[in-house]
Amino acid sequence: GPTEGLGKIIQRFPQKDWEDTPFPQGIELFCQPGGWQLSKERKQPTFFVVVLTDIDSERHYCSCLTFYEAEINLQVRDLQQGTEMQEEGTKEIEGEEESGLIQPAEVFAPKSLVLVSRLDYPEIFRACLGLIYTVYVDSLNVSLETLIANLCSCLVPASGGSQ
Repeated sequence: GPTEGLGKIIQRFPQKDWEDTPFPQGIELFCQPGGWQLSKERKQPTFFVVVLTDIDSERHYCSCLTFYEAEINLQVRDLQQGTEMQEEGTKEIEGEEESGLIQPAEVFAPKSLVLVSRLDYPEIFRACLGLIYTVYVDSLNVSLETLIANLCSCLVPASGGSQ
């Protein structure tokens, strides 16, 4: 329908706020600038950056990678009455043979991966989110917690500094 859904945070790392970096409240509102809407077709992943400024005038760069995942809704088809007849232990159905079949109806729901940082490195963050997306979509044998912990422990060189 034409109505929009609401976003919600399914999982976050770290699970608790760091002492010097609180989790931005309401971030799910910024992940889908066009609104949380279902789609009848799978859309290509999109990447963008939102800059949030907190009460202390500090900037938080929120890199968002949005992709669409299939949501399966099962619908029972309308049943059409048939006449059952027993003949020598076998059961025959006259009329529609599709009665009672469950038909899947597919729609696609948006899902966003968000990386929040005080640093402005959009290309590095795009690559990190792309890696997380690939591991998630391809169901690789790597836990997301381990992958994200490794990404958080990477040192990014200062601008203009040595590699």
